[in-house]
Amino acid sequence: MNIPALPAETTPFLWGAAAGAISLAIVGFNWGGWVTGSTSEKLAVGRADAATVSALTPVCVAQFQRSANAPASLAALKKTESWQQSDYVSKGGWATLPGSTAEPNSGVASACAEALNKLVL
Repeated sequence: MNIPALPAETTPFLWGAAAGAISLAIVGFNWGGWVTGSTSEKLAVGRADAATVSALTPVCVAQFQRSANAPASLAALKKTESWQQSDYVSKGGWATLPGSTAEPNSGVASACAEALNKLVL
């Protein structure tokens, strides 16, 4: 089989195409907003977690307000150190959905403690 000879202009064209492809990839990933599959998965998980926290925080606050001795619990929460407040909410059971046996979501507990600190009973 005889392969025809390529014209002399082919080599610079191929080098230019390769340089253009590399430049396009660099510009696209750095400034064009392109992402890999794993990066998009991380972003999706982060957004889902944020949506879960924002949806469940009002439930946590409502459970806290309906609990027995809510004013005393709120006073105890506000006396607790800020870094321990999410643990206080988790141990109180307010960060767990009604009827759920799962562990409390730490993000919900933190957001709930922050919301409860702004609450006045």
